[in-house]
Amino acid sequence: MRRVEIYRIEGDKNSLQHLYETVGFWKVIRNYIVISLGRRTPWFNLKSAMYRSIGMKIGKFASIAVLVMPDFLFPELIEIGENTIIGYNTTILCHEYLTNEYRLGKVKIGRNVMIGANCTIMPGVEIGDGAVVSACSLVNKDIPPGAFAGGVPVKILKNGDNHEGISQ
Repeated sequence: MRRVEIYRIEGDKNSLQHLYETVGFWKVIRNYIVISLGRRTPWFNLKSAMYRSIGMKIGKFASIAVLVMPDFLFPELIEIGENTIIGYNTTILCHEYLTNEYRLGKVKIGRNVMIGANCTIMPGVEIGDGAVVSACSLVNKDIPPGAFAGGVPVKILKNGDNHEGISQ
C-alpha cells in the first residue's frame, strides 16, 4: 500500500488548476530550473549538490543518471540512500493531481539499490536496501530489501539478497 496523503478539491476546476495554491510559484520556478540543469549534468557530485539545494536527501556515492526526472514540485519528499544507482530517464513522483483531489507521498529509495532505465516511481513507495528494479518498470508499491522486481505494474520476481540466475 502506498503511503499518500489525500487532499480533496471542491468546485468546477480540477486539482491541477489549484497548483499555485498548494505549491509556491517561485518554488516551482526555482526547482524547475535546478532540475532542468541537473538532468543534463553528467557529474554525479555536482548533480547531487544541486538536488540537495532544493531539499532532496541524497546519500554518499549515489549516482543519478542523465535525464532522471525528480519531482520538481516536491523534491523534499525524495530520499535516495548511499551507493544507489537511478537509471537513465527514470521519473520519481511525489505527487498525483487528479480531477477532484491531489495526493502527496514520500519516496524512499534505500542504500545499494539499482533502478534500471525508464522506470516510473509513484508517490508513497519505499524501495528497500539492496533491491533491484528492472528497466521500464512502474513502481506502484513497496519493494522489500534485497528483492528483484520488475514489470508494469511492478511485481516481486525474487525475494532476498540472492540474485543468482537473474539477468540484470
